[in-house]
Amino acid sequence: MLVRAGHVTALRLFDIAYAIDLKRAEALWAARAPNAAERRGLTGTPPKAMSFGDPPLILRLPPAPLRLGEEAFEAAVTARVYDFGVVSLALTLPASDLSWAEFTARVNRLQQAVGPGAGGPWRDLLDAVRMPLRAAIERPAETHLEEDYLLAVVERLEAPLTAEALLEQVDLIPLLTGETRPLAPGARAELLRQRFSWYTDDLVVLAWDRAFVLEPRAETDVLDVLEMANAQLLEMRFYDELLDAELPRIYDLIEATRRAPALLSARRYARLARRLHGLVAEVTELTDHADNALQVTEDVYLARVYGAALALLRVPLVSQAVDRKLQTVRETYQALYDEAHSGRAELLEIVVVVLIALEIVLSLVRH
Repeated sequence: MLVRAGHVTALRLFDIAYAIDLKRAEALWAARAPNAAERRGLTGTPPKAMSFGDPPLILRLPPAPLRLGEEAFEAAVTARVYDFGVVSLALTLPASDLSWAEFTARVNRLQQAVGPGAGGPWRDLLDAVRMPLRAAIERPAETHLEEDYLLAVVERLEAPLTAEALLEQVDLIPLLTGETRPLAPGARAELLRQRFSWYTDDLVVLAWDRAFVLEPRAETDVLDVLEMANAQLLEMRFYDELLDAELPRIYDLIEATRRAPALLSARRYARLARRLHGLVAEVTELTDHADNALQVTEDVYLARVYGAALALLRVPLVSQAVDRKLQTVRETYQALYDEAHSGRAELLEIVVVVLIALEIVLSLVRH
């Protein structure tokens, strides 16, 4: 079994800001490197069937030197900039005229060279993208959350094979896991459960941090969809951690407000309620924007791959956690609003009583 044409791509995604103005970013990059930026959606799928809400900005960077053991490569480098604040970097190595064992070894060596904990050129590449686009970045993040994913893509085999024939002739488990020891039958079955085909000669097999793609037509839509799923996971993680950090501060502020003098508490409750209302509105708007970044209508195959990737990456679970925390903030906002309203009513009653008492005193003094 020879892989005549294919490639291996390592993705590293960073959440760098609340939002990025893609039109301005494109202009900034074009001024620096003409013809090295483009905006496009899916290439093989009609826009009415599946499309990006706002297509990402694709940037081409100079090749990066990379060593895999004793082999030296020039990895092709691209970056995708999403308007909801995520930058995805891709290092791509060719994988042509390799035996299946050599193809699997290249996948695993790339993971070892640039995967989590391995270092790699990611930070330098991120700076090379972020610095020229500073003016287009809104509210840069102080710390950057990261996600990584590995794509093993075969475009042409020595002889054309159907997806079922390929699965019978090769073992995908070492490629999908990096494991060299045999796995238990149940584990093998679970790993191969998330597989999809539309034609007889294409195949997508999804794992937690890797995917194998057989695509003889060299279309990139499946790869784009898998990258988007990872970008959405990263964005949901960002807001989940943001709310995790914000909730204790909110409780501390509420406790401090309760200890304030009664005459000042209503105003402080109102100010804190306005802050929480702004937080809820901002997070809700941006999470909805990230949720709707890829719009699926008619393409059943890509919709299945996309949905399976979201489920495998547990994006819906993280999104539900964000929704629960937002609901907690909404309930806190409502309670604070009620407290502020009650405080104002109480203050108004006191003022009315004081005015009545003052009127009585003045009447007695005059008589």
